Amino acid sequence: MPPLAPRSGDAIFANVERVNAELFTLTYGAIVRQLLTDLEEVEEVNKQLDQMGYNIGIRLIDEFLAKSNVSRCVDFKETAEVIAKVGLKMFLGVAASVTNWDADGTCCSLILEDNPLVDFVELPDTCQGLYYCNILSGVIRGALEMVSMKTEVTWIRDMLRGDDAFELQLKLVKQVPEEYPYKDDE
Repeated sequence: MPPLAPRSGDAIFANVERVNAELFTLTYGAIVRQLLTDLEEVEEVNKQLDQMGYNIGIRLIDEFLAKSNVSRCVDFKETAEVIAKVGLKMFLGVAASVTNWDADGTCCSLILEDNPLVDFVELPDTCQGLYYCNILSGVIRGALEMVSMKTEVTWIRDMLRGDDAFELQLKLVKQVPEEYPYKDDE
């Protein structure tokens, strides 16, 4: 039997069991609101959202690899394209464009075409330092770490803060060599 061809984000999204978008958006909003109430400091909420996303990302990568049939990416540029065109489409139903590459090919921007997490959201003046969608940066960072890429993922532009787009910067810190728990030759 020949290997399965990689599937597009649209094809996977069409076959994935989904939750109502409004329920998802409102539930996420309730989580952010509760964190703001419990932690009081906006910077602590940003850290907690990133950590929650990281914990999700380290588990979500398994589902992504199982359902997408994507083979190992050859470099960080291909990885960024797969995240933008397949990963985000598969789990959020949105695509992103990859731009602003540095000369080394280790830093780029993902510009989201849409962001379902921010429907019905307006940030009050007391929350201007909040990166409302910081969970997404944690998800991407966690997923990439599970495929041996140590990264920094930060928000560059956020429409909730008055910018014209949602832009994430992905920076490859280092490629971690894979370690195997045992040797085959023994």
